[in-house]
Amino acid sequence: MAAVRLILRLLAAVGLAVDAGIHAKLASQYDAVSASISQGTLFRIEAGAASLAVLLVLLWRRRPGDLFALLTAAAGVAALLVYRYVDVGKLGPLPNMYEPVWFSDKVWALAGQGLAVLALLPLLLARRARPSRVE
Repeated sequence: MAAVRLILRLLAAVGLAVDAGIHAKLASQYDAVSASISQGTLFRIEAGAASLAVLLVLLWRRRPGDLFALLTAAAGVAALLVYRYVDVGKLGPLPNMYEPVWFSDKVWALAGQGLAVLALLPLLLARRARPSRVE
């Protein structure tokens, strides 16, 4: 079981690293899409959160870190799909990030986030076997 958990952690870390790298790479291209906060800034925040999640998943290996990583990846999937298919418009300080096209970086970001979600769910849902007490 430890080997399975290790493989799941490595898959989650790879997915999150892909997410972080793509968002960091694209951030400057989206600085012009702005309200009170720019889409580029949001991309940098996503890149930072995903990078932190990689470290937590690989080095800390605790449920709160795994949960942070899962929420980071799942929020990325949700935002990507919503802003791909729905013209939400400007929301408070958030700019209108509607972009109804697929391109390779967007597909890779979605794949990385999805991989992380799929790898982290079993880690969080698995019941840890507790040794029974012998009295």
